[in-house]
Order: sequence, then structure tokens, then C-alpha cells
Amino acid sequence: MSWESKICWEVAQQRASVIRSIREFFYSRNILEVETPLLSHGTVTDVYLDSFSCRYDFASRSSSKNLFLQTSPEFAMKRLLASGYQSIYQICKAFRHESHGRFHNPEFSILEWYRIDFDHFQLMDELADLLSLTLKCGEAERMTYQQVFLKYLKVDPLTCTNALLKETLSDHKVLGDWIDTEQDKDVLLQVLFSECIENQLGSDVPCFIYNYPASQSALAKLSTDDPRVAERFECYYKGVELANGFNELTDPREQISRFETDNAKRHSLGKKDKPLDRLFLAALENGLPACAGVAVGIDRLLMLALDKPDIASTMTFNITNA
Repeated sequence: MSWESKICWEVAQQRASVIRSIREFFYSRNILEVETPLLSHGTVTDVYLDSFSCRYDFASRSSSKNLFLQTSPEFAMKRLLASGYQSIYQICKAFRHESHGRFHNPEFSILEWYRIDFDHFQLMDELADLLSLTLKCGEAERMTYQQVFLKYLKVDPLTCTNALLKETLSDHKVLGDWIDTEQDKDVLLQVLFSECIENQLGSDVPCFIYNYPASQSALAKLSTDDPRVAERFECYYKGVELANGFNELTDPREQISRFETDNAKRHSLGKKDKPLDRLFLAALENGLPACAGVAVGIDRLLMLALDKPDIASTMTFNITNA
């Protein structure tokens, strides 16, 4: 294990320059930079996303509390919006209990911002402007989740059966004993997307995929045109997932229902339930203004901007020598 940084001084300067340009981008648009805690009393209920936790017992063991390192600053930033803040952004650290690799590290840098009175289409436009600035790329293209499955796999993800999805996995040499017994359609769709579609997206220009199935979008509003889908988008460039955004759900009762559905699914998979973030839900009860929000992986963005092979090449120390 080397004690030295993963990046040299010259690359550190390049990294700082890109991040400075991001801050200037938001300053020019009158979007305020904010800071929220990394430790929280609540966390996400996402079935496939796990947080780090720790015990806080400085005062006394009898008042010991379980705290969570944030997987993103989303809930805290929405609490600011509910308390009267206007459009805001944040560049910070986030933590996810997952393996490390070319695109992943348990500790990573994230850019997240929220625009009051924007929908997801307007936010896609703004993200496209930021990518043009930082990546010097051409105008982004857009496809719905349904269109991209039809284009690359000739399968309609909104109407197809699990049997057809399993057949498609087999046709594309995605194999495994688990496939025969898997009953969750979203799992089959996500594997097909990641294994057969993702690396083909955004070869020349960034590609926005939007209108994800409602069952894959716990924090987004449902489409008024087609309730089978939610107003969520992701952005890919050169096969790399860069961003995940929503026209944000503002209904507290619907949000609680979705969190409880997540926890029920976690329970069915033998995972522990996650405590609901009651402070976030209280903010929703108070009233979250109509807004759209997006999270961007800073390390992945830098990887592309600096033409590096992996995110470790943009980080001073990754998990292997942190």
C-alpha cells in the first residue's frame, strides 16, 4: 500500500480548475452554494443503496444514538427549500456502503442542485449547459427509457413480461442461476440496462434517458401523461452514468408510502428496514415548493473532463490507501 497521493500536483490543479468553473457557473445563475451535515439521524430506504452508520454517545451511553453518513445531501437540501431557500447547490462528500471499482468508491464527491419552479426538462437543459462547459461536448440527445429499450433490445419495458426479459437476457449471454427464480421485474430491467444498453449511451454527445418506470423512481413525481412512468432522468456520456435527476415529489403522504414500500421490499430480501427520515418528512408536511433536482458524480465528471481511465485517477486517495 502506497502512502502517496493517487494524483500528481498537475492533475490536482486541473481538478481544482474544473471545480472552480462549476462554482462560477452557478454563481452566474444566482444559485446559492450551501452546506449541510454529513451525519444525519435518518437515511435512505432505497433497496439497493446502503449507508454507513456510527454510534454517537459522547454525552452518555444512555443517550447513545445511531447516526448515518449521508448517501447524498438530498433530504437536508430539501429541508432548506421547505424553510424558504431559493435555488441552491452543494459540492460535498457522500458515502455509500458498496464495492470500489472503476466508477465507484465508498467515499466520493457529489454535486447536487435544486431549481425552484423548474421541471425535469428545464433541469436537463441546465445540466447540458454545465456539461458543455466542463466537458467541451456537443449538444445532448434525449430518449425515453421506453425508446432506449426498443432501440437496443426491441423490448418494451412498460408492457413486457418477465419471461420475455429473461429470454432477452439469455439472448445477450447474460447468464446466472438467479435469473430463473427472479420475480422482480425491475431487477431484470436494471440488469438488462446495465449489461446491454448503458455502455452504448452517449458515445459522441451526452445522452439523457427520461421517464423511468414509476417503480424505479421513489422520489419523483409521476407523469401526468402516463402514470406508468415518473419524471426522472439520468445522463450518460461515453458509457458513464453521470447524473440522476427528478421533478421532485412534494406530497408527504405519497412519500411515506413509497418509503414504506421500500422497507417492505428490503424485508422480503432479508435486509434490515431503514428508519424513515422524520425531519425530512416534517419538511414535506410544511411544504416543499415545486422544484427539480439533480445529483452529479463529481469524480466521474472529472474522469471524463481530464481524460482519465477511472475515478481513482482524479482522487487524492481512494479507499485502497485512504
